[in-house]
Amino acid sequence: MRFLQRAAAVVMFLVSAAGIQAVQGGPAQAALPTAAVALGDSFVSGEGAGDYQPVVDASGTAQTFPGWSAANSNAYFCHRSANASVFTASLPGIQQRFNLACSGAQPADIAAPASARAEGRAVASQLDQLRALAQTHDIDVVLVGLGSNNTQFTFGDVATLCANRFIADAWTGWWEFWAYLKGEVPQKPCTASDLATDAEVAAATTETTAALRQILDTLAQIDADGTHQVILQTYTNPLPPDIAAQYHDEDGRTDTRDKFRALGAERYAAGCPIHRASLAPGHVFSQNLGSLVKNARATLAAERPAADLRVLDVQRAFDGARLCENPGSPAGALATPVRVQDGPSGTFITSLSGWDKIDIQRAANTCVTYFQTCQESWHPNAAGHTVLGQCLAGAFAAAPRAVVSCARNADGTLTMS
Repeated sequence: MRFLQRAAAVVMFLVSAAGIQAVQGGPAQAALPTAAVALGDSFVSGEGAGDYQPVVDASGTAQTFPGWSAANSNAYFCHRSANASVFTASLPGIQQRFNLACSGAQPADIAAPASARAEGRAVASQLDQLRALAQTHDIDVVLVGLGSNNTQFTFGDVATLCANRFIADAWTGWWEFWAYLKGEVPQKPCTASDLATDAEVAAATTETTAALRQILDTLAQIDADGTHQVILQTYTNPLPPDIAAQYHDEDGRTDTRDKFRALGAERYAAGCPIHRASLAPGHVFSQNLGSLVKNARATLAAERPAADLRVLDVQRAFDGARLCENPGSPAGALATPVRVQDGPSGTFITSLSGWDKIDIQRAANTCVTYFQTCQESWHPNAAGHTVLGQCLAGAFAAAPRAVVSCARNADGTLTMS
């Protein structure tokens, strides 16, 4: 009995001593605040949603709006919006949100500074930015939007191609092309192969998969507790499968006629300067982008079955509220209309009524020389990012490794499946 009493006393002494030692050693390190982070390109950076925040450039300087005639490489034109979906989503347990995405970003920009390639912005690699953030935060959610820009094609080039063909067709007659331009300016509707061939999509998938693999590798190295979900978001088309009847013709002319300026001006004002025949190829392109993201995820999920790698498919998130899908566009649409400036003035042109082809060319050249004057075109607007935020919340709450589709219903509600 005395032996047991003595043993108990020894145990109590050791526990007490350990407690004293713990107190002397100081308090345990406080847990890092949890964070959600957006990586990738314009569809997650918040391009088109306004309220753009200062962006720290590669030299460590926070860049605010530099003026419309500044170089488009300025870090500010990453257009990181306070209205982006990563900020609007309900993410219980997440204490802070960060946007490291950059409008125009390509897969190479994940591991290398964007300035290392032509037309890139002066920002550090997104992984370097993520590593710095992980020093002070526990990364629990990573939203990634990647694939629409790559070495094969870019969303901006695709959009510009189809809009320019429509405008050229609307304002310039076939005889003017023959006599003065010798047919060098295309004016036929876009086809699917004009936008991205199967080979180009395959190459873009390989690039995107490699960049996503780098993200997963980095997270495995830097995440404080090793627990995180990575949500790969697809893309949504800003235009409908067909436009409302109101925009089919004007002055008795459709877009199958030679020169249809009134119709061209009407569709530009509504935000959808594009041939009706280009809409179906555009949806093939957006569906290919969705397949790109899903195929990249499938490859990585097979490599890393334990990784919580999710897909958020938002291709139908804007159904019924796309540009020119309803009369009165762009009011009520969830995407930004095509808008240009007549010189880097800051004043967006909302009507081309009465413009001649020389005026049109001048505005088009402004977009080419000062891309920031038109780069917001055909992106989710602030209301659109609110919807995407609701979709993100659904993916966040889903089971690990889920593939989640977010579709908008006729009454504006969303269905997650």
